[in-house]
Amino acid sequence: MTEGAVAAAWSREEFERELRSMERFYHIHHEFHERMDSGTLDREAIQGWVANRFYYQVNIPRKDAAIMANCPDREVRRLWVQRILDHDGRDDEGGIEAWLQLGEAVGLTREELWSHEHLLPGVRFAVEAYLNFARHAPWQEAASSSLTELFAPVIHQRRIDNWPEHYPWIKPEGYRYFRRRLGEARRDVEHGLELTLDFYRTREQQDRMIEILRFKLDLLWAMCDAMWLAYVEKRPPYHGAPLAED
Repeated sequence: MTEGAVAAAWSREEFERELRSMERFYHIHHEFHERMDSGTLDREAIQGWVANRFYYQVNIPRKDAAIMANCPDREVRRLWVQRILDHDGRDDEGGIEAWLQLGEAVGLTREELWSHEHLLPGVRFAVEAYLNFARHAPWQEAASSSLTELFAPVIHQRRIDNWPEHYPWIKPEGYRYFRRRLGEARRDVEHGLELTLDFYRTREQQDRMIEILRFKLDLLWAMCDAMWLAYVEKRPPYHGAPLAED
């Protein structure tokens, strides 16, 4: 390619292959998750993951509301609003309620989860960066950042398959969230992928989408880094800070 030449846009099929190839950066490959799947995390680490991930869960509907607030397309909003209902739910239904049940199943109380008393600074920073992005990015970019859902069904299925054997102390009702998301995530992927393939037509736009997806993957990886340090290396935040004077 000569200097200054513009790369040719990928076809729709090529673009989708490029997006799916980003799975290699998904946090399922982080050693924290690999240990989780193999049953080698201790109870504190499992509880810490559930408590920290809860902060991500409760911010998902806020993220989706921000996308809708910036989106002028009525038809998109009518489909996207289902994501908020999936997580916030009605009455005792919804993803947040199911995650609270997961917390109880691993030995945490609802009060502990809602207070965010176990929240690590690195996880808070990552989640709030994602929420800030959704609020200020063009709605198409914020919507397509959700395409990490392409890779999510595998991780949910692994937990359903492996956790009962590896962590028999977890109560069975805790797996409700993962079962719910197997279907919901696939539906959301279909809509999000269609929006993405329709919107990003030029190579410049497509390269930008790869950057956005990597940004989201980096956030998820950074959350695992924070939890690895706290729960595997046993170096929680401020572990080296001087004690406060009386």
